Amino acid sequence: MIREQKEPERVYPFIELVGSSPTSWEDAARNAIEKASQSLWDLRIAEVTQLDVKLDGKGKISEYRARIKFSLKYDNWKVELGWKVPRGSSSRIPRDSLRP
Repeated sequence: MIREQKEPERVYPFIELVGSSPTSWEDAARNAIEKASQSLWDLRIAEVTQLDVKLDGKGKISEYRARIKFSLKYDNWKVELGWKVPRGSSSRIPRDSLRP
């Protein structure tokens, strides 16, 4: 008998950013992804959730904007390093550990 293997349940946090460009929605999305890649790690998925434009006083397009929803890997680095972290505690490093 073949047993169906269940995928492990996963939890992914997400963040939304808005990228902008004077030339196109594609460039606006690219700008948001490049900026997110500079400060976030383990990015999984980038989903364009909204496109809009900013208009100048004459009704001409002055800026293309793309709202991007980023999915990240849930990072449990403290546990992976062997820390004993009580459930619901802050992920910040305790001040006592920063003292020489």
